[in-house]
Amino acid sequence: MLPDLTDLTTLRRLLSEAPAPDDAARQGASERNGQLTKPPGALGRLEDLAIWYAGWRGDARPQIESPQVIVFAGNHGVTAQGVSAFPAEVTVQMVANFEQGGAAINQLARAAGARMDVHALDLDNPTADFTQAPAMSESECLSALRKGWEAVDPDCDLLVVGEMGIGNTTSAAAICHALFGGSASDWTGRGTGVDDAGLTLKTDVVARGVALHARNHADGLDILARLGGRELAAMAGAIAAARVLRIPVLLDGFICSAAAACLNAVSPSALDHALAGHLSDEAAHAALLQQLGKEPLLALGMRLGEGSGGALAINILKSAVACHSGMATFAEAGVAGG
Repeated sequence: MLPDLTDLTTLRRLLSEAPAPDDAARQGASERNGQLTKPPGALGRLEDLAIWYAGWRGDARPQIESPQVIVFAGNHGVTAQGVSAFPAEVTVQMVANFEQGGAAINQLARAAGARMDVHALDLDNPTADFTQAPAMSESECLSALRKGWEAVDPDCDLLVVGEMGIGNTTSAAAICHALFGGSASDWTGRGTGVDDAGLTLKTDVVARGVALHARNHADGLDILARLGGRELAAMAGAIAAARVLRIPVLLDGFICSAAAACLNAVSPSALDHALAGHLSDEAAHAALLQQLGKEPLLALGMRLGEGSGGALAINILKSAVACHSGMATFAEAGVAGG
């Protein structure tokens, strides 16, 4: 049962108290893996993935039957600074495309056998320009976190969250710069495809935004409110809910990972239930995954967002679990050498 998310203090407490994986299930899965009809380690990382998944589901011989993909959409006031190659109206238009089943994520979710949900978050009311003020008040951030928290189906057995929001690579870059330091240029990329002049402008916007809020944040949730967007907060809320429910998560690209990093800054175990679905082509994603200690499952040069890389990775994890749970042991198959 998922508790109510009443305030940010509650979220901080729930993250610090979140359950660990089931050691007995993980051990049972490891023992089963050693008895399957294959040479030890022959399936490589697939074996580790299956054992990891078994621990989080509390079942030594699990199945993945009900994955969920959730796409959150939000608009950003910082787009007034000219940081994107596309206008903010595209967010609304793409939400309609998601709802009509016409986007890449719709096809990838369908191919993975995943339920897909779309949540538009107050698109007519963009967040504040974070170079001038906090992007969201604490109550606005909590509202978006709660939207993600409540969007997770407690009966799903694997979660992917994605986003749509013109300007959100700028927000993600600012979050990473605030969390991990370095220079603004270390974290700022071309996003939807800005030219060299646009990249210079975007980098300056990230630097100014982080400088404005540098002394006024306490932890990752404060950074999320000051520099994030509603869709980033909702993704963080959904990832946190999955952590409490012990539902494994496949992280998408740079923006999703930046949202997740805010949780990691609150509790170092907040992302233990999460794997990196893929390595985005967005320049700073590799550095961000290194900070989070996550090795991506795929690296296909994708940078679309929408949850697309995470959704594509569902079938990798499904395959790992299918081999683990469906293969016969040496004894069951009557094969010598077990």
